[in-house]
Amino acid sequence: MTNQNMPILEFVLKNYKNFNSRATRDATLSYWRHIEGGGKMFWAVAGAMSSAQMGITMAPAIRAGLIHGLSVTGANLEESLFRLVAHHGYKDFPEYRYFTKDDDTKILEQRMRRVTDTSIPEDEAFRAVEKYIVPMWTQATASKSRHFWHEYFYELIQKIEPKLYEGNPDECWLLAAARAQLPMVVPGCEDSTFGNIFASHVKTNECSASIVKSGIEYMGALYDQYRELSTGKGVGFFQIGGGIAGDFPICVVPSIKYDLGEPVKPWSYFCQISDSTTSYGSYSGATPNEKITWDKLTRDTPMFVIESDATIVVPLMLSALIEAKQNPTAANALIAKYAV
Repeated sequence: MTNQNMPILEFVLKNYKNFNSRATRDATLSYWRHIEGGGKMFWAVAGAMSSAQMGITMAPAIRAGLIHGLSVTGANLEESLFRLVAHHGYKDFPEYRYFTKDDDTKILEQRMRRVTDTSIPEDEAFRAVEKYIVPMWTQATASKSRHFWHEYFYELIQKIEPKLYEGNPDECWLLAAARAQLPMVVPGCEDSTFGNIFASHVKTNECSASIVKSGIEYMGALYDQYRELSTGKGVGFFQIGGGIAGDFPICVVPSIKYDLGEPVKPWSYFCQISDSTTSYGSYSGATPNEKITWDKLTRDTPMFVIESDATIVVPLMLSALIEAKQNPTAANALIAKYAV
């Protein structure tokens, strides 16, 4: 019989015995032990997780104290905001695998931008947000003030009146992060819709490129943020996908050690969820051991690789962890019951 107080945790403990499910269970339990012991967790989020509504579980996890810092792509950052203000305008395409070029051309003509099986509405999302953020950029240009990319979005999302919400604010991870003022880096923010929009305003001399602090400045800030997060039990690294969202922040450890020449505590946990297979030169598919050679991880770091779709795995993991956080004693009793 399922434990009614923590059904997801019990489901994972009872059913996830081998293969990817075993990795999911072990990664969840190690994450819990790390948090329970006072550790922090830094997340790197690539892919189209915001469009896939990962905020449904990410936002409660932030509020529960399970996520303490973030590295996200510019697309994930803006798309969390889009889901809040334009949710009703999204359209799903579950049969996308069978689309022809003509089918996708029709979607373009409908002013929709497809992301696998869902789509972002051009006018309700991009153009609606543009009306708010461009004046922020022009004002910063006039006052010669400079901010990190995410700080503009932190400010904007907290300014939006609740009557303009279409999505559930409790499921918006960006809003939860902004309210908590979580440390964040957005490496390569130029590679996003609003990065392109900003570039166009710089090109026409309406905005100054200097109002957005650079990626180098992001790393400089991350040095200090990492030192603070890694006090005590340390900070773990939880990575969804690969690319710059993951590789940029994980490099903070060797950079402090070798480039600054200062002592630094290594990452205390590592988990990567990716459906990218290991291949020649692939970062997304690289095994954690490769990171040992770059001094990003050590032989003693708890390491987990879950080769699966993060939209399936992460909600399960976070739901189980939220249950454990709400009732640690019952969670530990359940873990002991199913110990193998």
